[in-house]
Amino acid sequence: MKIKTALTALAATMALAACAGSPTQESTGEYVDDVALTAKVKTELLKSPDTSGTAITIETFKGTVQLSGFVDSAAEKARAQEIAAAVAGVQAVDNKITVKTSPN
Repeated sequence: MKIKTALTALAATMALAACAGSPTQESTGEYVDDVALTAKVKTELLKSPDTSGTAITIETFKGTVQLSGFVDSAAEKARAQEIAAAVAGVQAVDNKITVKTSPN
């Protein structure tokens, strides 16, 4: 009986450890929170007439939102960052959006 109890305790510990986060991996709760943040940021970018939400990609890790993609102006890039930063729950914004240059 002691072996069965010990195995059950070991299995429970391993299951909980699988859900825990680390500096390089999100916990299950963090992942769910980040998916929700990504959706909220994307929605706000799509709603804004100042940004091309479809041209901007959003990835979120532990509350830090990374923006990437291509936009037409520096003002649009800055506006996308402002919008993302204003979303509740966003801890930081890493703006990797590239401004397209016109061929001359």
